[in-house]
Amino acid sequence: MRRNMATKAAPSCGLVFCLLISAAVLRPGLGLYTVNSAYGDTIIMPCRLDVPQNLMFGKWKYEKPDGSPVFIAFRSSTKKSVHYDDVPEYKDRLSLSENYTLSISNARISDEKRFVCMLVTEDNVFEAPTIVKVFKQPSKPEIVSKAPFLETEQLKKLGDCISKDSYPEGNITWYRSGQGLQPLEEAVVIIFKKEVDPVTQLYTMTSSLEYKTTKADIQMPFTCSVTYYGPSGQKTLYSEQAVFDIHYPTEQVTIQVLPPKSAIKEGDNITLKCLGNGNPPPKEFLFYLPGQPEGIRSSNNYTLTDVRRNATGDYKCSLVDKKSMIASTTITVHYLDLSLNPSGEVTKQIGDALPVSCTISASRNATVVWMKDNTRLKSSPSFSSLQYQDAGNYVCETALQEVEGLKKRESLTLIVEGKPQIKMTKKTDPSGLSKTVICHVEGFPKPAIQWTITGSGSVINQTEESPYINGRYYSKIIISPEENVTLTCTAENQLERTVNSMNVSAISIPEHDEADEISDENREKVNDQAKLIVGIVVGLLLAALVAGVVYWLYMKKSKTASKHVNKDLGNLEENKKLEENNHKTEA
Repeated sequence: MRRNMATKAAPSCGLVFCLLISAAVLRPGLGLYTVNSAYGDTIIMPCRLDVPQNLMFGKWKYEKPDGSPVFIAFRSSTKKSVHYDDVPEYKDRLSLSENYTLSISNARISDEKRFVCMLVTEDNVFEAPTIVKVFKQPSKPEIVSKAPFLETEQLKKLGDCISKDSYPEGNITWYRSGQGLQPLEEAVVIIFKKEVDPVTQLYTMTSSLEYKTTKADIQMPFTCSVTYYGPSGQKTLYSEQAVFDIHYPTEQVTIQVLPPKSAIKEGDNITLKCLGNGNPPPKEFLFYLPGQPEGIRSSNNYTLTDVRRNATGDYKCSLVDKKSMIASTTITVHYLDLSLNPSGEVTKQIGDALPVSCTISASRNATVVWMKDNTRLKSSPSFSSLQYQDAGNYVCETALQEVEGLKKRESLTLIVEGKPQIKMTKKTDPSGLSKTVICHVEGFPKPAIQWTITGSGSVINQTEESPYINGRYYSKIIISPEENVTLTCTAENQLERTVNSMNVSAISIPEHDEADEISDENREKVNDQAKLIVGIVVGLLLAALVAGVVYWLYMKKSKTASKHVNKDLGNLEENKKLEENNHKTEA
């Protein structure tokens, strides 16, 4: 035994020492002591023994699983020298301090052992055991092998949650929107497995989740966690969130119309859009047009070009493989027709009647506006006897206010023709030195006026013409005749030539002036003045009537009061007569 001890330690031991070593006991009052260390850190184990006065040396060992010791470090109390035994797994990793504290660098899982500090004297051996625990934090859990999509009401593998390099092994938990998942028959299946690396002795944990999804799982985050033990206690690491695409069948079909149904008019292009609320949405549909029992297979869009009013009706679409799931909508193609009779350029004679009609046919009530020469009319035109002022450019315009861009218009250019009509007037100047003769002409096209004079005299001024308005204008001359003359006015247009003459007396002979022709503008002013006068007269009559009624009521009240006064006066007269008679009788 002495030889064996010499082999393992620097000093030799006597028989007594070897017997003490073999019979070493724990020092009273010392129990098991545990040192927790993180993987890769330095393990520090104090000896936990009081150093005796007669100490010879200190020594560290660890125990194999079968209980046999393996010495790893020795330190003499006298020579202050340190010796480390030839143990391969602890080569260059040990450090023994003067107070016999043992340090092991780069902690490994294999360092989980029962180490013993031994202090040896000549007559005794003291021991203090230490249990070493090594912990390794696992990697952050990660969800791998994720399903590209999940289908409702089907139990399908969602993915694997994996966490590596843990010691001791950790525990994995799955979460849905932060709530932990527990196994549930035919709905939640969790399969856990662990693997240990034979070299590092570190664990890799894997948890597989099979899950039956519903539509409530749409956009719901799934996570997993690993719970492990470290030197300071239990801790938990969480994975990143994973959101899965949930597939579910179509339960409803809808149909859309572009542009909006209220604004469809003839000539538009209509796009029918069919949508299913499933995920993924259906890519093909059957479209049913009015009057066509068989559906037209197409993508989710079907376009009708240049629609007419006969396209109005019910439109439907359905799934290709489930025709009972169908959606429908009613489309009205708005239209607007306008017929103006007569239209274009129309030539009529003055005095003729001309019925005008603007007929509207529309998908709903339309507004109608009449314009004449860019001025809006209050009502539609009607001509029982055409006048020159009725001529002009008439436009009948209609529109559907609710449908943008749906409007129609037609025009009528009315020409009123008439043969020239002449009326001549004359007027003597107040000075008595000249006379004015006017030739009033009416007709269309505009007649040309020509003057001729017979007799002596001279034309004081050149002929003066008024503007041609509503088929009328006049020409006047001022003359100073020395003898009786005859003035002739000739008016001619494409329809006829008209001549009229007037005798004008010499300037020295007084004669009756003829009234001048009233122009249209003056005629309107006269009418307005007449209306004003009539209004004033009616107002005065009403005021007089009111005043008469008030006066009659006043007089009636006054007469009633007079009757009462007269009655009182009569009574006074009778009393006086009675008194006089009495006086006479007494006399």
